[in-house]
Amino acid sequence: MKPHAFIAMPFGSKPGPAGQAIDFNRVLDELIRPALEAAGCEVFRADEEMRAGDIRVDMFQELLVADLVVADLTLANANVWYELGVRHALRARGVVLMYGADAGWGHDADSAKAFDTYTERKLRYHLASGVPDPATLQADVERLATMARETLATSTRRKVSPVYALLPHLQQPQWHKLLLADANEFSDTYNDWARRMEVARQRNRPGDIMTLANETPTRALALEAKREAGNSLLKLQQAGLALEQFDAALAIDPEDLQARQKKATCLGRLGRFEEAREWTQALTHDHPSDAECWALAGRVEKDGWIGRWHPAPGAAVALAPGALKDAAALEDASLGDAISPYRSAFMADPSHHYSGINALMLTVLRVHLGGDANTAQTEALLGGVRWAVASALAHAPRDYWARASQAMLSLLCFDAGAVQRDFRAAAAAADRDWFALDSSLQSLALLRDVGFRPAETALAIDVVEREIKRLAPPFVPRQVLLFSGHMVDAPDRADPRFPAALESAAAREIGAAIDSLGAGNGDLALCQCAAGGDILFLEAAQARGIRCQIMLPSNEPEYIQRSILPSADGASWRERWFAVRARLPDPPRLMPEDLGPNPRGLSAYERCNDWLTNTALAWGPDKTRFLCLWNGAGGDGPGGTQHMMDEVKRRTGRVKWIDTRTLS
Repeated sequence: MKPHAFIAMPFGSKPGPAGQAIDFNRVLDELIRPALEAAGCEVFRADEEMRAGDIRVDMFQELLVADLVVADLTLANANVWYELGVRHALRARGVVLMYGADAGWGHDADSAKAFDTYTERKLRYHLASGVPDPATLQADVERLATMARETLATSTRRKVSPVYALLPHLQQPQWHKLLLADANEFSDTYNDWARRMEVARQRNRPGDIMTLANETPTRALALEAKREAGNSLLKLQQAGLALEQFDAALAIDPEDLQARQKKATCLGRLGRFEEAREWTQALTHDHPSDAECWALAGRVEKDGWIGRWHPAPGAAVALAPGALKDAAALEDASLGDAISPYRSAFMADPSHHYSGINALMLTVLRVHLGGDANTAQTEALLGGVRWAVASALAHAPRDYWARASQAMLSLLCFDAGAVQRDFRAAAAAADRDWFALDSSLQSLALLRDVGFRPAETALAIDVVEREIKRLAPPFVPRQVLLFSGHMVDAPDRADPRFPAALESAAAREIGAAIDSLGAGNGDLALCQCAAGGDILFLEAAQARGIRCQIMLPSNEPEYIQRSILPSADGASWRERWFAVRARLPDPPRLMPEDLGPNPRGLSAYERCNDWLTNTALAWGPDKTRFLCLWNGAGGDGPGGTQHMMDEVKRRTGRVKWIDTRTLS
């Protein structure tokens, strides 16, 4: 995704300060466009928009949502100054000012000295006889490109608009509120993109979200997209990959609160407790009234407390009855450190029932473990939590987390009948959300391990486990086998890569590579389905009971025409394609349907390879193994076999390369 640059400047030929005409179209074509493209921008000028309708609609939309606005102030042009004023009023950042000067004028244009922008940094470019001066043109291009890069790099921190600089408490509108009422190219593109992101989110497809997050119309939208990708990866328990997404969001806006909060969550889940603690301390310092920031600090301290006495998941540790309770009791100080931020969160926002129920649970556990107790404070906390949960349920009776808080409240304080009733209500409200139920089960397991109200806790666990057993748990592969390989050569191919005569040798080597990984039932195979390497890989995977998912860059008939039939004996490969397809647990996924139209400048095959790679990595880099049938030659370009190999190598190093040049 390239930064979007909008140019506010005069059109055509206009008289300059000395009366001589200035050709602004040449200024655009020879200076501004090359400079902005060198800075990595996609360039837009309103008069170049060829869509039917009111040109002002597209102009205003670009002006408001563009990552960068370049304003040429050479002339006292009313349109340019008006557009600059609109940008300064509604956006705090992302503006480059420039003006032309001709040695023949004897002085700069008066418009460049306008009082309202006189103190702002401007780029002075050179004109000669009304066109860019050839003697200095290259230097001017380089200076403008540098200024554009610097402005984009600092656009999230430095206020360029004098309006926002002079009014420090003025908040610029969220970019969503800058969408015009009338449909325009940007809003059409955004709405289609947003719809596909929402579908991917609902279907829990982080690979789709990661791909779409790199295809946003502007960087402002990229911030939201990176956050959404991170959230999806967190749900899949991929905290490391999620952290990458939140770091990318923070590279766009270092002060984005949601991304900062989620980064703290990732650090905690990765066991990087000291970093997580520092991160949450900074959050609570910067946002002392934000309940979510305090709750995150509580979560970090709670995880730190548990980590001090509880064996790691999967650890083979034999413990005597009551040993965990005794170990937890020794960490009273750490438990107190966890209670404090949860209480601060609840005090900051008494409707924040999540922090309230956690503060109450840890306080009750502290008493259970023999720690200090303040009965009056505990009673006050209990009353506040009961009010918060009741209010949340009145507002949203089917909200799972409100129901789960009510159920936990009953487990902490009330009788077995209330525990069973409220946990059953929570399970019904989960609406088949396996991840939500599993999260509740983990909290209950903690209470069980320290021997808290054993009979009532066992009742709650039984209700939740029964509901989980009713659901098909989400498929979580043991390994993900990602494949890319050459098609069988067409009969008229001049430079052989994978001759048909090597098919048997390739099939043998692919099967051996899969076997060397111990792959079988419980694993996932991902690839396209071209004649040659892809189909050989899928046939071998299906023969070993591996679950296969085909992902195609186009609809099936087009794919068959382009990637199966042109190969040697294409008709036979087509029949093998149909045989593979018939054994799939799910139909092939089609990129145009799931991801929408191809972005400009990106081939469908490159995009599909990125899609495949993201889908594999979303299950976890540690699970991803890359197999390829390749001759090692260059020319694949971004998204090709080399790109896929490098990306997997960078993360895991688990690559098996079958070189077609050595087959026999």
